[in-house]
Amino acid sequence: MSLRCHAVVDTAYQQVQIWKSERQCEFRVAGAIHAWWHERRFLTGLAWDNIAAAALLRPAGPPRSILMLGLAGGTAMRILRHLLPDCRLVAVDIDSEIVALAELNMKLDDLGIEIHIADAYQWIAACKEKFDVVIDDVYLAGRSDVFRPGKSDNRQISSLKRLLTPGGLLAANLVNGPGHRAMQIRTRAAFRAGFPVVRSVTTPDSMNETLVAGKDVLPVSALGDWLRVFPDATDRKLWKRLKVRRLTPVASR
Repeated sequence: MSLRCHAVVDTAYQQVQIWKSERQCEFRVAGAIHAWWHERRFLTGLAWDNIAAAALLRPAGPPRSILMLGLAGGTAMRILRHLLPDCRLVAVDIDSEIVALAELNMKLDDLGIEIHIADAYQWIAACKEKFDVVIDDVYLAGRSDVFRPGKSDNRQISSLKRLLTPGGLLAANLVNGPGHRAMQIRTRAAFRAGFPVVRSVTTPDSMNETLVAGKDVLPVSALGDWLRVFPDATDRKLWKRLKVRRLTPVASR
């Protein structure tokens, strides 16, 4: 059954179109899919697959705690909860209304996430905890496209790095399309300056990449063991399409 628009909701931060069928729901913001839910599938072939895969590349083993900045409808967190049923999931989002819409339409409250409604970068400045994986997926909606409100410079990356446990990973979702190139270049440079190893996780149909960095980061072969966790054949097909490549290290002086 095809999707149709059920409602258009103006939150304090964005206009959300809610598209639904009997088995599926999408939130569309600024012309793009902002969150996705399906009653039996987890993967999309888009950015959320990259984010979830990146969180699994920790050499010390599967993470026991994950902090996500920018929750929206919780699409990536739903994948991670499926893969990591015992992991502590913590999320920060500034938009309480989109979180409420996700609870109503996407069963977000079934995931057991500790949700904080706050400006993500103000929240981390006061945070005293540490996490095995920190994911920065903070985007706001502009008139015709989303944009990243943070600077993604060396100072910001250092503030995020402070929240990592020893051997932890920092990940950031980046849009690759027109108008986003300068932010992508700046974020890549800050990651490469701040960590010994940086890898880029992508999938062919997505205009996003997820950077993931740490003292070490596992290669794509580490994702193979997770394939069996997906019962749906389409999910398994999409998982096998993920690509992971290492970025060239910063030259030593």
